[in-house]
Amino acid sequence: MAEGLLRYLANDRFEVFSAGTHPSRLHPMSIRVMKELGINISTHTSDPLDKYLGHGIDYVITLCDNAREFCPTFPGNSKKIHWSIDDPFRSWKSDHKIIGRYRKTRDEIQQCLEQLIELI
Repeated sequence: MAEGLLRYLANDRFEVFSAGTHPSRLHPMSIRVMKELGINISTHTSDPLDKYLGHGIDYVITLCDNAREFCPTFPGNSKKIHWSIDDPFRSWKSDHKIIGRYRKTRDEIQQCLEQLIELI
């Protein structure tokens, strides 16, 4: 969700990558709540962090405490930013009872990204 939101909010100001400490497929509920904002993330992937270690990354943003703990140090002068946002994933269920968690996470990420974009 963060990748889709940053691409949407910042247009072409940044080259955006998404990686995870435990990369996996996208949860259908993430795709659904992003579609509510008109953002299609259905083709996005979460890559292994190692894929980007040599890419000259300027900012590394971690969204949960687990990611911050296991995120490697990127070479160069990468600035680390951490937001402690609850991961809405609990299982692969996609029933209507969990959509609120995904919307809350999406909205928190959006708020943090909007504030960051103003500062950069």
